[in-house]
Amino acid sequence: MVETTDRTKAALYDAFAATGKALASGKRLELLDLLAQGERSVDELARAAGLNVTTASAHLQTLKQSGLVATRRAGVRIHYRLAGDDVAQLFVLLRQVAQAHQPTVEPARTAFLGPDEGREVSGEELRSLVEARQAVVLDVRPAEEFRAGHIPGAVSIPVGELAERIGELAEGAEVVVYCRGEYCALAYDAVRLLTGHGRRAVRLSDGMLEWRLAGRPVTAGAGA
Repeated sequence: MVETTDRTKAALYDAFAATGKALASGKRLELLDLLAQGERSVDELARAAGLNVTTASAHLQTLKQSGLVATRRAGVRIHYRLAGDDVAQLFVLLRQVAQAHQPTVEPARTAFLGPDEGREVSGEELRSLVEARQAVVLDVRPAEEFRAGHIPGAVSIPVGELAERIGELAEGAEVVVYCRGEYCALAYDAVRLLTGHGRRAVRLSDGMLEWRLAGRPVTAGAGA
């Protein structure tokens, strides 16, 4: 009986460990981060993550086998999505634990994002600014991510187009910039570009991932 209990307990913990093993890859975490923005095809995910299609597909199969992502077929294309909001919550919690207890995270974060510059605003502060018509909300993610879901009233200008399209933003208005999540470099780059052009710009403290998980309103479609 003891031997059976030990064996079944080991099987249970091995089942838990399978999820941990699926998360034990930086590229697979990046794929989860991308999928938190909305459903994507293998080709789209491969391009966004800087992978070839074969490698991206292998990573996605690992995530699927662990139950972290789900799929649907549309013709010959396979589209992936997170298996649930709990997967997004797990991803956020993993980052928070790593930030708090893993000493290599902070220098890596600073090297990737650069130093924090100027102030940032919270979701609640953003709501007040928008209601008072004191800010323009700017989404600098790729257009397909914006269409999948964005903050209501946000303007979509992907960061790679911002320098050429800066004139579309009202002169004198404070611009609140957001992108995928707390560790997304796109918003940092956009704020630096805007302030370099003499515009008043701040970063939303969270990104689309945290905005969704907080239960705040989200709009899909082309929008503004």
